[in-house]
Amino acid sequence: MTEYKNLGSKDTRSGFGEALLEVGRQNPNVVALCADLTGSMKMDAFAHEFPARFIQVGIAEANMMGIAAGLTIGGKIPYTGTFANFSTGRVYDQIRQSIAYANKNVKICASHAGLTLGEDGATHQILEDLGLMKMLPNMTVINPCDFNQTKAATLAIANHPGPVYLRFGRPKWPNFTSPEQPFIIGKALMLSEGSDVSIFATGHLVWTALQACKVLEEQGIHAEIIDVHTIKPLDEEAILASVIKTGCVVTAEEHMRNGGLGDSIAQLLALKHPAPMEMVAVNDHFGESGKPEDLLKKFGLDVPDIVAAALKAMART
Repeated sequence: MTEYKNLGSKDTRSGFGEALLEVGRQNPNVVALCADLTGSMKMDAFAHEFPARFIQVGIAEANMMGIAAGLTIGGKIPYTGTFANFSTGRVYDQIRQSIAYANKNVKICASHAGLTLGEDGATHQILEDLGLMKMLPNMTVINPCDFNQTKAATLAIANHPGPVYLRFGRPKWPNFTSPEQPFIIGKALMLSEGSDVSIFATGHLVWTALQACKVLEEQGIHAEIIDVHTIKPLDEEAILASVIKTGCVVTAEEHMRNGGLGDSIAQLLALKHPAPMEMVAVNDHFGESGKPEDLLKKFGLDVPDIVAAALKAMART
């Protein structure tokens, strides 16, 4: 397997913040809007350097989405910033009607997603946001895995026409991808080639999948690890090529089983190449308050869970 080293743990939201400032310097049409969470979203530097291009809307997320949609009419590229729960569930109607249906060039940037939000608990740990967003026509959905990839994705979406949902997290997390790695929207990233089982992971669980790959390697099992950072459009070609080679599949994500990456891949395989498949995801349950690592273990999103899923999928071939 290909070895990946932790280059130093960093929170993915800081990758967003650094790239937002950078893309603001590159493109004068980029504007930023925040719903009273400038510090948490790491949007401070942009707000300080470009005060005329930063709008603090306060705790008024629905208004933020409407303002962002309107700004696109004048050629602006709005980046909205708030927690994932408030970026999707609270404002679904505004996103559906004013952004997705109207196909407006708004970048919905959502932090504090998933169980790793930790102690804030179930009301804030949204686990259904990828499903909500991927079901909207015109919406591109991206879930990067670490600081470097979040930074690259934030830069890339500025040049992508149409609405984008960009999801990232709160905690410090292993940063292992190269800062030079090109970010191509809609193209999955092969991290380690294998022949026995395909493991498709997204977001924080990409690193977890790489650790599971090491455990499987010790058992003589060669897992193929693919980082699916773009949930929609899905890289069907890369997924099918891997599954045709290995014959079985595991998906891993910090999201609900219904509506997430596993759901998309299951639909693809059902239509084009049925294969034994196991999903590592939250199974129809709200989160709860706790330390991120404890929650991942409790809800079955840890290294042993991916290993067990791989063995189960292989046993079904």
